[in-house]
Amino acid sequence: MSFDETVFITGFPGFIAGRLIERLAAAGARLLLLVQPSLLERARQDLERITLRQDIPVNAFRILPGDITAENLGLSLRDLEIARHETNSIFHLAALYDLAVPRELGLQINVGGTKQVNAFARRLRNLRRYHYVSTCYVAGRRKGVILETELAHEAGFRNFYEESKHLAELEVEALKTELPVTIHRPAVVCGDSQTGETGKYDGIYYLIHYLLKMPRFVSLLNIGNRQVSLNLVPIDFVVEAMSALAQDDQAIGKTLQLADHRPLTTHALFNEIAREVNQSGSRITIPARVVEFTLMLPPSPAITGLPHPAVPYFFLKQTYDTTQSKALLDKHGVVCPPFSDYVRNIVEFAAKHPQL
Repeated sequence: MSFDETVFITGFPGFIAGRLIERLAAAGARLLLLVQPSLLERARQDLERITLRQDIPVNAFRILPGDITAENLGLSLRDLEIARHETNSIFHLAALYDLAVPRELGLQINVGGTKQVNAFARRLRNLRRYHYVSTCYVAGRRKGVILETELAHEAGFRNFYEESKHLAELEVEALKTELPVTIHRPAVVCGDSQTGETGKYDGIYYLIHYLLKMPRFVSLLNIGNRQVSLNLVPIDFVVEAMSALAQDDQAIGKTLQLADHRPLTTHALFNEIAREVNQSGSRITIPARVVEFTLMLPPSPAITGLPHPAVPYFFLKQTYDTTQSKALLDKHGVVCPPFSDYVRNIVEFAAKHPQL
């Protein structure tokens, strides 16, 4: 892939943004990176590692100190002029990802920040594409099949993170009549399918660490269920998908769910992980209602490692349709690998790196 454009990216030095800029820079893109002042040193260190690992020239990147919640993104007049003049594409990844986020903070960063990025996008002279990174969980408490063409609903939300991302996506959806927008909705992002590397332990890692604690005992009692799936996507698939779609004009105007089109149930996920940590699957399946009740008891997080805000994600029946995204990604040869192909890699990484 050759990508001769200047891309303005928010969310660096986050894990997904870091992997994305590495991929785009390797393809020839020039990157303008909006970085919070408090993260400047970490951003510089991460860029140094990226340039050394990929043999990418340092001048492929330019750090712009700023803040997505501020007017003109908190950019200096000079940096603002550079960004407005040079930017061809935007990837807006910056968000507060916290299932326990207070509502006002979620609205300020995820919604207010997106409004500011939208305002910035409207004033760009040479904008060709605007990519907004949302989440499949804008579906909130909806049940059943979630289409890529659906957004507005009245089912409610499990937390203020979901609500704030839903409201933010509504803001970007409204821009589709004005700008060349693509909305990306990843499912639960986990580590690299080849190396297992990840930047954060959440989602499936709660279950992995639970099984790693006392593998011979806890792996015998399956706490998953056969009706609910947890949709997992490795970071390398997400980055490769967004990179491919960044140059595909057929993605303009679409919302694309970057999800596994054949996700495993939590029962099957439990057994896949159990076989890696204990070379044996479960013997007994605990009824789902008992598991859910137990996980919501006050002492449970300290014992299982699963915080209360994450519990509902293992018990709501949702399926994410990938008709549009799969049709586009198949052309580029980008396919989400099945969990069984990379479970060993992510479990081994988690076992070798108990703390990130």
